[in-house]
Amino acid sequence: MTTDVIELREFYASPLGKVVVGVLRARLRRAWPVAASDENVLAVGYVIPLLRPYLSEVKRLVSVMAGVQGGVYWPSDGANLVGLADLRLLPFADDSVDRVVMMHALEGAEDANAVLKEVWRVLKGEGKALIIVPNRRGCWAHSDKTPFGTGQPYSSDQLKNALKDHGFIIDRTWKWLHFPPVQSKFLLAVAAAWEKYVGWMFQGMGGILVMEARKQLYAPVFTKSRAPSRGLALHLSFPANPLPAGRDSYR
Repeated sequence: MTTDVIELREFYASPLGKVVVGVLRARLRRAWPVAASDENVLAVGYVIPLLRPYLSEVKRLVSVMAGVQGGVYWPSDGANLVGLADLRLLPFADDSVDRVVMMHALEGAEDANAVLKEVWRVLKGEGKALIIVPNRRGCWAHSDKTPFGTGQPYSSDQLKNALKDHGFIIDRTWKWLHFPPVQSKFLLAVAAAWEKYVGWMFQGMGGILVMEARKQLYAPVFTKSRAPSRGLALHLSFPANPLPAGRDSYR
């Protein structure tokens, strides 16, 4: 089950969602502190709340959202960088992307295996992917008040095995979002400190599982899966901008 773009926008515009953006942006910047100016970066799913800091750092950044999920116009102050596509048929050439960041995508995918195959295909040799999914052991996966409570949550072993089966080498793993998914003003006020000083004691209980993986240089042997013709996808390419799909206010 995929959370649609309206629900995602509403969540990230809420007080809890804004705190989540702050925490995840800070975490992401520590995980990937500097992006090379000659890199092509692809965001898969609904990742735009986290991407603003990278706009001025990378060569090109494009976000692809699932057609069944819906899309938005982003950034609000520039040319649109968002397009819609079937995530099983990413509209990019082989070996064309340096980095992939994925959030609100894999857990709701109709065919997660096909999505991972496509991510492997478009990544350059030794290219890196950062996969963000709900953590099966965390409380966020069990709350239907946030988008992380929708779809298929993953354990570390499940995600690790899925990535290895599709030609990835696992580099690092994190658990983020240790504060509870509540709208309490007090808890939201101390969420950043909670994440920094309390989270390390309960690392396995973070609300989301984040795994960094890199593409193996040899092609894995994939099992066959049904997929529509690639001609059905909205074809985008670097450096062309994707087609707009409605405006969003993220900056």
